Amino acid sequence: MKDPNKETAMIQVLAERMQKVRLPRALEMKAMVDRGEPLGDSDLMFLEEVFRDVGQIAPFVEAHPEWQDLAGRIMHLYKEITEKALENEKQESAAERPTQGLPVATIRHRLMPMIQPTTFHSVRTS
Repeated sequence: MKDPNKETAMIQVLAERMQKVRLPRALEMKAMVDRGEPLGDSDLMFLEEVFRDVGQIAPFVEAHPEWQDLAGRIMHLYKEITEKALENEKQESAAERPTQGLPVATIRHRLMPMIQPTTFHSVRTS
């Protein structure tokens, strides 16, 4: 992307989407899984959409090192959510309690491909 106007517009759109939609939803989901609650189908669809979008914005982020730290932190948050959701489902299954979430096999099938290291070089985990 070499047109500065297109890059500026893309940054604006991405920042607005992150501020108004993605980050609030991610923080809600993080709180849910931290309380031991399972993710529902709409939560998994949201995560799938996020991880699909990563593939589209990765070249932009790779070309702009100033965005790599933020992108890495956000990806780490999504990774924490997916790992904790899978852990919650496994614990619930092991305890043989009825679940209100999706079956562990479904969670594993849908989440495991998403829990991959991000392509962004400057990922911070602390």
